[in-house]
Amino acid sequence: MSNRHLSRTIAMQTLYEWDFNHRSQKLDKLTNDNIEQYAGGIEDTEFIVHLVKGVVKHQTEIDEKIVKYAPEWPLDKITALDRNILRLGIYEMMYEIGEVPPKVIINEAIEMAKTFSGSSSGKFVNGVLGAVYSDIA
Repeated sequence: MSNRHLSRTIAMQTLYEWDFNHRSQKLDKLTNDNIEQYAGGIEDTEFIVHLVKGVVKHQTEIDEKIVKYAPEWPLDKITALDRNILRLGIYEMMYEIGEVPPKVIINEAIEMAKTFSGSSSGKFVNGVLGAVYSDIA
């Protein structure tokens, strides 16, 4: 597993845990705990922190995109895992322009959905992120 893929996975895990617990935990502490527990061997842990803070900072705009491109699914009815995979992918596509090709971002999100979520999550994530990409491209 590449460092960037593992970093995205840890960022997703942190966002999921924070969201699942109704944002009751201190985000910085949660992020650092997850880095300590899961990021052994990753030199650039700042990437994880950057992703988590970026998603939270822009969450309102990101959630608006999710609502727009998944109209059949109210935000609170999307599983917390899928919701945070989408948030992470949309954040990277919208706010980290040029850092990573959008198709790589979408593929990373699909892989996380297939690995950690339900059987249809990969298709759902692909559909939403593909629509967002078409809109912003």
